[in-house]
Amino acid sequence: MVRKFELVLLIHAHQPVGNFDDVLERAYATSYLPFLEVLARHPLVRMGLHYSGPLLEWIERAHPEYFDRLRALVRNGQVEMVGGGFYEPILVSIPPEDRREQITRLADYIEKHFGTRPRGAWIAERVWEPQIASTLARAGVAYTLVDDNHFLGSGFELEQLYGHYVCEDLGHAVRVLPGLKSLRYLIPFRSVPETMEFLRGAAAAHPGGFATMGDDLEKFGVWPGTHEHCFRDGWLEHFFSTLEQGADWLALTTPGDAVVAHPPLGRAEFPTASYTEMMEWSLPTPARDRYHLLTGEFSSRPEALPFLRGGTWKGFFTKYAESNLLHKKMLHVSKKLQHLGESRRRDKAFLQAREEAATQLLRGQCNDAYWHGVFGGLYSPHLRTAVWGSLAHAEAIADGLTHRKQQYAEVERLDFDADGRDEIYVTSDRYAALIDPDDGGTLSALDFRPPNVTLINSLARRPESYHAKLRNLPASQGHGVQSIHDQVRTKEEGLERWLHYDRWPRNSFRLLLFGRDKNYQDSGAVQLEEDAALAAGRYQVTAFTPERVALASEESADWRAKRR
Repeated sequence: MVRKFELVLLIHAHQPVGNFDDVLERAYATSYLPFLEVLARHPLVRMGLHYSGPLLEWIERAHPEYFDRLRALVRNGQVEMVGGGFYEPILVSIPPEDRREQITRLADYIEKHFGTRPRGAWIAERVWEPQIASTLARAGVAYTLVDDNHFLGSGFELEQLYGHYVCEDLGHAVRVLPGLKSLRYLIPFRSVPETMEFLRGAAAAHPGGFATMGDDLEKFGVWPGTHEHCFRDGWLEHFFSTLEQGADWLALTTPGDAVVAHPPLGRAEFPTASYTEMMEWSLPTPARDRYHLLTGEFSSRPEALPFLRGGTWKGFFTKYAESNLLHKKMLHVSKKLQHLGESRRRDKAFLQAREEAATQLLRGQCNDAYWHGVFGGLYSPHLRTAVWGSLAHAEAIADGLTHRKQQYAEVERLDFDADGRDEIYVTSDRYAALIDPDDGGTLSALDFRPPNVTLINSLARRPESYHAKLRNLPASQGHGVQSIHDQVRTKEEGLERWLHYDRWPRNSFRLLLFGRDKNYQDSGAVQLEEDAALAAGRYQVTAFTPERVALASEESADWRAKRR
């Protein structure tokens, strides 16, 4: 007897560290709660649900009754809880020891609150590098999900993606489910009959197989227009009812059960990848514009598109110096905590402090503030502040434990931001400061201890691809529900007048020498025409002690020319 065709839904919900309570409350009311209410009315609809740690912690504090609803769905087998990194890090961007700790913490949390240990793990932003297979396997993860794009880019055909595969690294294997982009763009943006037509076609072509969709819970209520579409207009209720009515040919199952019930279709090895849009966003803006044009030229040749790959997630560290500095701060703090782990101290106060430092480090690895795509991300100052603050807190604890909380000051030369040139890093019980002699002797980071706040948290204004789209956008837009990837929001009248771009990173103590005819309007428009050698040239270090760091420029400036 041939098995029914199966649909595997893996739905992911996340809110970043540092997001505003009113934003989470609105997402809860418009998406998280109504989704679960509709799901509970359809017992034949089974799926995997992944919630990130920051969101779970907020729900536990603000709406503990939601956990009761979720536990009931887990107990009756309708929902499988899926793990991942607790604070939703990009796993490939953090040290291996931290990867395992992130995964273990979320697994422990789920087991504590829902009575089941997750078998699978959600990979943040589906960012894949080959070593992720062994990372997951060593952490006890049986399966994960990536996009069909990962498979297609390594030579698979779409028709081969109705099942799951085995991927391994150094002999450590994990099962991988391919999330179909077609389903991501159908659900919930197209009509229910259109979605069911796709599933019927897949069932006819792949009897006994299954199709997988993995995507954000926020697309059911948080994304613009989707709350009305999914709940007021009843799309989700209609979809779940129609799925149940197709029980004679279609079954819904959880990802963990699908992996157990179906043998793997074979082996798979993926290149470094993420979903298609992410690999476009990570490109430098001029390259992104060229890439966008190129994919448009090949739009009539879908067989070629998977090999037009764009960039990699780590490209954001090249694209945005601020993202790179945040990342290298995280690595620096992680290394300090690794050294603490080698300490022979075992007194209670030390262990408690080290545990708090570890938690703050993991919080500081939350991915959202490290990159920018459709949503604010790196451009959101509250997210940058929260992540940097957690890292500053972790480092302050680590330094305090190392120095036994005494007054101290240290200075070191090191290539802090991994750009091939040394910076000067000064730490004390009161502050941590990063000085860049090769960028005008500026101060690129300053943490104030003990409140653990960053005092330098500005982002340079730079061209983005959507700036050109804004300039050409008509004043009004059409109606209807679109994927967030297809939307360009309506511009304000005259918005393009405010698109100015900085010449230098917005560090502190940058020396700007400019003509006397310049004024504050020129400053706002970035038209000071300042002396570049003084503003961003190399400065010599003339004093280097914990008590005093001094720098001097050997450049000469023609003051008379500047006074024109």
